[in-house]
Amino acid sequence: MKTIAAVLHEMEKPLPYADSQPMIIEELELEGPGQGEVLVEVKGAGLCHSDLSVINGSRPRQMPMVLGHEASGIVREVGRDVRGFKADDHVIFTFIPSCGNCRYCKSGKPSLCEPGAKANNAGLLMNGAQHFSRNNQPYFHHCGVSGYSQYTIAVPGSLVKVDSSLPFEHATLFGCAVMTGTGAAMNTANIQTGQSVAIFGMGGVGLAALMGAKACNAGQIIAVDLLNSKLKMAENLGATHTINAKDNNPAEVIQDLTHGGVEVAIESVGNARVLAQAYESTMRGGTTVAIGLPHPDHQFSIPAVTLSAMEKTVKGSYQGSCTPTRDIPRFIDMFHSGQLPVDQLLTDTIKLEEINEGFDRLHKGEVARQVILF
Repeated sequence: MKTIAAVLHEMEKPLPYADSQPMIIEELELEGPGQGEVLVEVKGAGLCHSDLSVINGSRPRQMPMVLGHEASGIVREVGRDVRGFKADDHVIFTFIPSCGNCRYCKSGKPSLCEPGAKANNAGLLMNGAQHFSRNNQPYFHHCGVSGYSQYTIAVPGSLVKVDSSLPFEHATLFGCAVMTGTGAAMNTANIQTGQSVAIFGMGGVGLAALMGAKACNAGQIIAVDLLNSKLKMAENLGATHTINAKDNNPAEVIQDLTHGGVEVAIESVGNARVLAQAYESTMRGGTTVAIGLPHPDHQFSIPAVTLSAMEKTVKGSYQGSCTPTRDIPRFIDMFHSGQLPVDQLLTDTIKLEEINEGFDRLHKGEVARQVILF
């Protein structure tokens, strides 16, 4: 079948992307679904920094690639031996496919699935398949999703079935921003009532982490960013204090505000220097959680003695340490009950043809989340 998709052929094209056009709209051939695969009509796809990091070369991937890892849609066809999904089911994609059989999946940590990570790094589905092509040239999948395509093929381990009443522009956000940010606050950090929390970076993921901290009944919630517009959004979502890191040393301000540092610091920027600031902002015995994805060559440096002498903890969080089939429905229920105002993360909806301009806005920090509606 045919599908219209936004394809990246070359990383590190110059800004602005509205001029250099790194994302090219093309008509592709889409084969499938085969055994154990699902054909999904994509209805919504988010613009996230993880996609931007591929475009700007911070996360090198195989080219050409159909990007997009935060998406929702409707099942249109299932292949042989697919269980749990049928035509017309509404689904949210997860960007780490879960095999269900590796040691991580069996221990309740599907975000660390070994076959899933291997497939994502190779630009393939978890079963090794590659379904996009043009003029007999194969095109790579992104995170087993490739949401910037009208239609895509996924394995069941990349999908979570949800209620059809949830609008696609909101459903999409649960696939990355909410799962990653809110999951980091609730699962990885396990924030307790009254704890002090600092969150660095008020993009979609950082704001979702802030919402998670608020839902956990945290005490002080300190938002850090470079843009006052983002800090205003943080205030509206429950931040008790805001710090513009362009004007202040955030670690020093946080140390003063909290009389020694926060109990939990969450870094969502994907910058090693900012992660070091978050660590410095954490109190003795406190926990620093890293969500962001820095360039693979970048190193995180801290005074080694502080780990033992101050009993600090540094934890990584991938996909919010979530079990998607458990946590996505839970977060949706919290959205419906008013505990997670996910709709406030949505800055705008755009067309697929506006994708390059959308990434310009994301690069400039002008938006939290934009969702392509097909």
